Amino acid sequence: MTGRPPDMQAAIDVIGDYLAALEAREVDRAQARLHEGARIIGPGGSPAASVAGIVANSSRRYQWVGKHIERYDAMPADDGGVIVYCMGTLHGRWPDGTAFDGIRFIDRFELREGRILSQQVWNDAAEHRLRRAAAAAGTA
Repeated sequence: MTGRPPDMQAAIDVIGDYLAALEAREVDRAQARLHEGARIIGPGGSPAASVAGIVANSSRRYQWVGKHIERYDAMPADDGGVIVYCMGTLHGRWPDGTAFDGIRFIDRFELREGRILSQQVWNDAAEHRLRRAAAAAGTA
């Protein structure tokens, strides 16, 4: 690593503001946190290159969704940037209006120059929907 070590708390603060802006659907504020050419990969491998793309992907899955953040882990990247993991649970409403809570998620972010270069999102929403469908069918 060259130069000054990255500021881990500043990177976490960028991620926290970005996620709060996404949840509030403040598209411009969230977009300002992305590095030019940012790459976002959502659940199931759904790619997005902008906050508008993230919102579009999300609106097919949820009426609305929020994150209860349990913790962040940050570490320096080999190239002088920062890698941040954000973990917690999802809450919100499915497209049919049914509420949900407690679905695990983890996001991995790479930041360069104080902005998000990449985000990868994993969660257990599909598993939750499968269990719900099985229970409704009486096979759970």
